[in-house]
Amino acid sequence: MSEEIGIPPTHTSSLTVRDVLDLDVVTPWGPEVVAGAGNLGRRVRWIHVAEATDVGVMLTGGEMLLTTGVLLAGDEQAQVAYVQSLHQADAAAVLLGLGRAFRTTPPAMRRAAEHCGLPLIVLHRPAPFARLTEEVHSRLVHGRFAALNLSERIRSSLTALNLSGASLQQLLDEIASYSGCPAVLVNLAHRVLATAGEKNALSELLRDWDRVSRQVADLVRNEPVTVGPDGWIVAALEARGRQWGRLVLFGYQGSEESGQVLARRAAEALAMHRLLGEGDRGWEGHAAESLLTDLASGTARPEQLLTRVRAAGLPVNRRVFVPLVVRLPGNRGTAGREQLPELIDRILGEEPAVAGLAGRIGPDGAAVLLSIAFDHDVDAAVQRVAVQVHERLAVRESAAVIGAGFGCTTLDEVRRSFVEAVHVADAAVAGPPAAPVARLRDVRLRGLVRLLRDEPQLQAFIERELGPLLEKRTLLGVLRTYLETGRNKSLAAQAHHISRPALYRRLESIETLLGIDLDDWEQVASLYVALLAHQAQRAAGPESAQ
Repeated sequence: MSEEIGIPPTHTSSLTVRDVLDLDVVTPWGPEVVAGAGNLGRRVRWIHVAEATDVGVMLTGGEMLLTTGVLLAGDEQAQVAYVQSLHQADAAAVLLGLGRAFRTTPPAMRRAAEHCGLPLIVLHRPAPFARLTEEVHSRLVHGRFAALNLSERIRSSLTALNLSGASLQQLLDEIASYSGCPAVLVNLAHRVLATAGEKNALSELLRDWDRVSRQVADLVRNEPVTVGPDGWIVAALEARGRQWGRLVLFGYQGSEESGQVLARRAAEALAMHRLLGEGDRGWEGHAAESLLTDLASGTARPEQLLTRVRAAGLPVNRRVFVPLVVRLPGNRGTAGREQLPELIDRILGEEPAVAGLAGRIGPDGAAVLLSIAFDHDVDAAVQRVAVQVHERLAVRESAAVIGAGFGCTTLDEVRRSFVEAVHVADAAVAGPPAAPVARLRDVRLRGLVRLLRDEPQLQAFIERELGPLLEKRTLLGVLRTYLETGRNKSLAAQAHHISRPALYRRLESIETLLGIDLDDWEQVASLYVALLAHQAQRAAGPESAQ
């Protein structure tokens, strides 16, 4: 990370006419703007002392001319022609030192300058032009070296991060550190893909993102970098000739030129990062996955839910939210977990009443947050999406189980519903329901046990019921098969490829070790619950999704 992060350069490589007039060296000379006051923001590229009447032909634009007008005295036509030639040469301004040729402002020059919009400044006291040219040239040259140095430092730092395989968030954090202000990455639809910078400032921006994004859109011009008021800077992000997003810096305090340099170097680095390792879904997918993982794991901060979901582009007004978790048991077929979010995105794009975010979660599936119009049949909409997922996976010779949480009318409920969807999907993997989508009521006792599997009391119950068998996997497996087959000894013996007498001896060993009677229904029911809980603890859960 840079050692001079967030500190704007003292000098800039460009000055305006107003900047020159504000210099300490100029103030004692009594400068007075007599024409073109509306154009004092013009950039001064260089400064010249010249008395020639045809100096305009020697200029290339952006120069400030210093003159006493000694060759223009007494000739109003020459004075007008002089001003017009400077205007045609795109000069920044002209400073006229009074005393040698003119005691007061020449009316003809003032009128011509006002007509052309050329700033005309008269100096009422003697001015050593050499001091002014030295001061301005020193600042311009110093600023240009500073700008080159800033550009090289930023480029080197960001390139090193890219080549080291840094994440998008690390790259954006570095950009925000250089800028000293919030940095937000958005796609062309103004959906927030990533953010970096001071958390409170970011929260304020995202809280009213609809308005902020409209202001950003109004600011954008057909240029690589647009610098707006209040230090807002927008950089277009392109790769392979196609624009796919924007980087927005909010409240940059440095000079406009250093902001331009920073934004250009940042845009280059972000384009390189995308080309080095991101797919077409790329950052949009990562943004969705970050939000969904936080929701599914229950770590999303409640006070940030509305701003994060809205900034991600999901409709939030008069909507019902339903979390889904899609598991691909064994990750079979050609539709692996890398393709699943894209497949779901396409399905959601065909459902006019349903919007959603989809992202990878865990090693074998995806999480989805559906946003369904309030006046639509929520269950029917969820069913349609689930059926489409099954049908399209079947074409790819793959199968899935889908767990749904309960419908939420406020975002505050989504975290709890997402946790439920994760548990339902995990339970459905062990016992897939006949319906396209499983809910808590469908997984019954197995689902309840899954929900409670991390409770200390349940863990103690497992130890109490199965303790001696936990280290004897063969007997534990026999007990599980025996109970899952409805205590059918013939089926249990066949499943373990042993004779019925051998099965009887193993069941007797289990009764002896546990001190129970397998003909006692209440004891058998307790064993079955303990076995389900033991399976739930061993199965992959929401923690593996992080």
